[in-house]
Amino acid sequence: MAPKPPPLLAAKFPHRLHSLRTFINARVKWVPDPFLDDAVSKEKNLKQILSFKNQLVHSPSKSLPLSSLSLLKPHLDLPTTTALKFFQKYPSFFTLFQPCPSLPLHVKLTPQALTLHKEESAIHGLPAQRDDAVRRLAKLLMLTNAGKLPFYVINRFKFDLGLPYNYVTSLLADYPEYFQVCEVKDSVANKEVLALELVSWRKELAVSEMERRSCGGDLLNLKKGMCLRFSMNFPRGFDLEKRVMNWVEQWQDLPYISPYEDAFHFAPSGGLAEKWAVAMLHELLWLLVSKKTERDNLLCLGDYLGFGDRFKKALRHHPGIFYVSNKIRTQTVVLREAYRKDFLVERHPSMGMRHRYIHLMNKSNDRRKPVGVVAFGSQRKTKV
Repeated sequence: MAPKPPPLLAAKFPHRLHSLRTFINARVKWVPDPFLDDAVSKEKNLKQILSFKNQLVHSPSKSLPLSSLSLLKPHLDLPTTTALKFFQKYPSFFTLFQPCPSLPLHVKLTPQALTLHKEESAIHGLPAQRDDAVRRLAKLLMLTNAGKLPFYVINRFKFDLGLPYNYVTSLLADYPEYFQVCEVKDSVANKEVLALELVSWRKELAVSEMERRSCGGDLLNLKKGMCLRFSMNFPRGFDLEKRVMNWVEQWQDLPYISPYEDAFHFAPSGGLAEKWAVAMLHELLWLLVSKKTERDNLLCLGDYLGFGDRFKKALRHHPGIFYVSNKIRTQTVVLREAYRKDFLVERHPSMGMRHRYIHLMNKSNDRRKPVGVVAFGSQRKTKV
């Protein structure tokens, strides 16, 4: 695939670009946002539950021994001491049973959870949803210089992109005009790894959400190099120093560089390079169905793309654009403008399904009592 095009700004504003100031030496304090913290906290354990759910529904018997599921615990950041306690915490989602006296304890989905999974699978199978997932994934690849990413990086965003569990076989195989599998040299592991590559550059997709808004959706009116300003809002009690606010106002008036252009030739400590880094983060978060992701996912992508610590600085310098929540045992970056209080402004169908899963999870919390384990020929009680 051809590399990303360079921006036209260097030719249009040669003197202005060299005179930009770097971020001033000031401390930007972190202030909690209770609404966005709630938006993150609502999904506590959701990703882990859906990971277990996918393991169960893709097994031949739709059930698995508890011991085999316990092996996944280190990879899912489970907070409880054992996988058994985790399953017991959600009796509306999981059923523990013993197929026969000679077999160990097994886990399967409840009928309610299985019904939701079938509805989710039907949504993933809709042509419009499949095309939407392909566009999101293609745009993610177009944010890179080479139009390719290792699968281990893509898989970090699989949940947030709303991709189906087995997206490689169920989705990518049907779009050979978009994607092909290749190998790339991974500098961290110092070895060849499998990657996904965009077959060809798609000009119709190389338009960021910021640019789409600026032209009212009519791409014929799109002008490059405009001074687009990012939406900013702060929680109650947040107050930027006057000199910091002055810098941000000047920075907002800088020309906007599309994340689908290559601007690595600008001085990395300059204001324009920082606006490009913010544009990259803004567009990436906008591609995600929940408009949020773990901070480590963004930093992993930034390291792979060669941004160094620029993503870290952008998140620290612009709390009015990005909010970093410390809830649910990790740090989550939220795109502020995508939320009104703790609700998404535009809700993707995948998010609608996740809210139904969360509702089922909460039913478990409403009836916390000793969970029955169905044994062969009898029923015994296991205390939580």
